[in-house]
Amino acid sequence: MLRRKVFEGIFACHAAAGTATSVEAGLSSNLDVALKNAMSIDGALAVALVDYTSGMTLGTLGGGPDFDITVAAAGNTDVVRAKFRTIEMLGLPDRIEDILITLDNQYHLIRPLGSRNGQGLFLYLALAKARANLALARHQLRSIETSLEL
Repeated sequence: MLRRKVFEGIFACHAAAGTATSVEAGLSSNLDVALKNAMSIDGALAVALVDYTSGMTLGTLGGGPDFDITVAAAGNTDVVRAKFRTIEMLGLPDRIEDILITLDNQYHLIRPLGSRNGQGLFLYLALAKARANLALARHQLRSIETSLEL
């Protein structure tokens, strides 16, 4: 099930009105491709592109009745904000490559976007631990981030 709240409803409003521009259609298409590529990673359960300043998802794919990706993504905005705040307080010059949360049966991989247009956004990928190759998933998510044009 593909649910999109692209750039806080802008695309949805334009699409419903039939007035989507080619730029908006291109961004929406690019996001769809990125989400579908993330779901092709072995063990993928759900993926989201999230604005960590508001907690809003810009796009989601996967999840289901047992795993609400929108709720999980919004909750992880607190994790991302806390880590950025800690890095700032410590005065570290580093950027966050990714954040890994390991549960009994899942991996949750959070990857803040490093591009200028991706400021304030992160990719969030939930994986089934028994079916996932964590190193490969991290590599593939990095590649998806690189290909995502916002």
